[in-house]
Amino acid sequence: MVQAVVNIENKTNQMLNIIKAKYGLKDKSQAIDKMAKEYEEHILEPQLRPEFVKEVKKIEKEKGISFNSIDELDSLVENA
Repeated sequence: MVQAVVNIENKTNQMLNIIKAKYGLKDKSQAIDKMAKEYEEHILEPQLRPEFVKEVKKIEKEKGISFNSIDELDSLVENA
């Protein structure tokens, strides 16, 4: 765990207090962690959301199509 001293605006402090109360968190450190996790889930890597991972795992279980050359693959694609 990393400790840091940060300067935040009053409005940010109010938001941290709201998040802390809403989720029953012990302190503002937990509120900052909650904000960071929400940001990560909704902004940074949406393709890694649980529903996306579930869909990829479903696709991985599907039977694939075998082919021996690019020409054979092209033929399969053209006929699809």
